[in-house]
Parts: sequence; structure tokens; C-alpha cells
Amino acid sequence: MSALNPGTDPSVAEREWLTLVDRKTILVVVHTLAYGKRLVDVLSLFEADFRIQVVFTAPPHVFGDEVPPFLRKLGGAVLPWSEAVRMTFDLALAAGPRGVEEISAPLLTLPHGAGYLKRWATGPQKGVAGLRRQDLAPGGKLPAAVAVPHHAELSVLERYCPEALPLTHVVGDPAHDRIVASLPLRGVYRQALGLTDGQELVVVASTWGARSSFGRFEALLPRLMAELPAGRFRSVILVHPNVWSGHGSWQVRAWLARCADLGVALLAPEADWRPLLIAADHIIGDHGSVTLYGTLTKAPILLASSPETEINPFSPAAALALTAPALSPTHPLVAQLDYAAAEYRSEEYAGIAARITSEPGRFNRNMRRLMYRLLELGQPAHEPETVPLPEPPALDAWIAGRREVPA
Repeated sequence: MSALNPGTDPSVAEREWLTLVDRKTILVVVHTLAYGKRLVDVLSLFEADFRIQVVFTAPPHVFGDEVPPFLRKLGGAVLPWSEAVRMTFDLALAAGPRGVEEISAPLLTLPHGAGYLKRWATGPQKGVAGLRRQDLAPGGKLPAAVAVPHHAELSVLERYCPEALPLTHVVGDPAHDRIVASLPLRGVYRQALGLTDGQELVVVASTWGARSSFGRFEALLPRLMAELPAGRFRSVILVHPNVWSGHGSWQVRAWLARCADLGVALLAPEADWRPLLIAADHIIGDHGSVTLYGTLTKAPILLASSPETEINPFSPAAALALTAPALSPTHPLVAQLDYAAAEYRSEEYAGIAARITSEPGRFNRNMRRLMYRLLELGQPAHEPETVPLPEPPALDAWIAGRREVPA
């Protein structure tokens, strides 16, 4: 049954007035902004296929505040969660587990970041986040397929949820592939950002949680604003969308308002951080995905936070924690950036980057094949393209807005 065939509920029945009917219908389950941004990368694989209708829904989630405006800007057809769980779909895509056992569709799950970097070290839910039984089979219901980026995930999965192994497919990583495809555009991105010759861009990246970089910003921000000479450096802060949703956009902008006064840009949560990572000369980060993706560039990395108890010891984030120098609270910041640059060894970072995916450059091919198999459709007769990332807005445009930052 198509998801958009009319039912007894009036809100469903109104959809009988569609122009194109009898399509295969895909439900995209967007719990949070971070999940949504990852899923949008996948949806490009359905472009120009008139056999398919894509619809979206947003389950209740503690970090879901940014999702409704994101979906409105995206322009997708959005079903209320209460309606979506009463309907049947040909395929559902999700990057998180909450509530997905209520969906009537073959479900395909995938990670929302660079693999599975975090773990719970203690308690009844201990294990690698994303690969535990409660992550993969909420309510005891296994998905139709699990997409993972690297073969190394299979051994972890065998330990925590072995019944999911026959359903698991190693497909690669979409963010990895788009970053790599866009590396030749570094100069274009730097020009778009408004960087002058000789200026060094410092990207400060934070995941969420008490032990993230943002959890230590009270100590880091004064140094970022006071110790980096304006003529030599420009800085931009990338904060995980869960921080924005958890504390509220107004609060995050209020906390960081002084940054704009001193020329430090703040990236809006819905904006694309990947061109800035490519343009960076230095990265100050933590154990989150953005910092790990930085190993694909030639930017040296300083770790402001790297809590061992929160890092999956089998992940590339653990290898990065042993390779990148740790930010010192006592030594001058410029000297530490220079030290990280002098100690940078491209072969070491390339080895870490290689652990992000064991299918480099092949995510679109592998993922499209898997999704069309689940849809019981033949694939379109063309190679899926990995499109380079668009140019970012200028840093001064973000700074000028202060609390109103354009995407």
C-alpha cells in the first residue's frame, strides 16, 4: 500500500489529490538536525526518479527543536508522527533508533556521523553507541538492513548485537566522499569565506556533552579571542546541533555574543560545516565526528577534549587521541598551533582517515544499490555522482548578524 493513499483519517484522505500517484513511497525519519543533515546526503540518490515519492516525519526527541524549521526550509512533504505511524511505506530511512519500531516499512538504518565513535563505559546500557541491541533493535524489532561505513564495525556488532550481522551492509560514508571530492576546491572556499593571502583559518569544532570542547569553552574562548593576532588568524566556531537544541539557539548566541565583537564567526547549526573544514589551516576539536573528518584535510589538529571513557577504543577517534597533541591550558595558543603544524605527519593522519570508511568513494554506488533492492526496483541507468560541496557564505556575513546568523 502506498503511504499517500487515502485512509480513514481526514489528514490522510486529503492526500488523495496528488498529481502523481502509485509511487513507491519513502519515509525519512528525522529525529534531530544532525540526523536530518546526514539523511539529506542520501536522498540525492533518488533525484530524477519519478517512480519514487519521499516524505518526512519528525518523532518526538529531546534534541528535536531545530527539526521543524529545517524541514520547512528543505521543502519536503511532512507527515505528523502520529499520522506516519498509522501508515505503510515502501522504505523508511533513519539515523537514530527512537520510536522506529512503530513504523510499518522495511527500515534501513545508518550512522549520523563518522561511524561509531562514542561508548557508554558503565551501567546497563554500556557498549558502543549505535551498535548496541537497544540501538539496532528498539522494542526488540530488527530493521530490514543496517548500513555501516567500515568492515571493522562488524566485529563490534558481533559482540553487541550478533543477530543484526546478517542484515548489515558495509556501504561507506557520504560525508567522507563529499569532503574528498571537494578537496581540490579549497582555494575557492577560502576565497568565498573572505580569507586573504597568508591568513590562517582556525576551526574550533565541538561535539555535544559535558566533556566536549563546548563544555570547556569558558576557558577556551578568552584565549581564542585574545591570543590570536587578527591580521594572521581568522576563527570560526562549529557547535554540534544538539548543543543548540539542548540549550536553545538564543542562549548559544548569547553565550558567544562577544565572539562576534572580536571577529570570531559562529556557524549556524543548519549550515554546512564541511567547506570550512576543507578551508582550515588549524583545527581545535574533540572526540566528535567533525574533528575526525578533519583528518581528511591537511590541517593539523589540537585536541581540547578527548575523554577516554567516552571514546570507542576500536574507533579512529581513539587513534586520533593518541596522535594529535592535546591543548595545554598554560602555554600560548599561537605557539601550540605552530607546534601542532611542525609535528604534523601526513602519513599518520592519513592512516586515521582510512579508518573512517573501508569503501572510500563508493558510498553512493553501494547505498543506492541497497536502497533500490529494498524497494524492489531496478536502479536508474546512470552512475550516481558525488557532487562537490557548494561555496560557503563569507565569514563576515555570519559575524555581521551577531545573533541572527544566515545559513
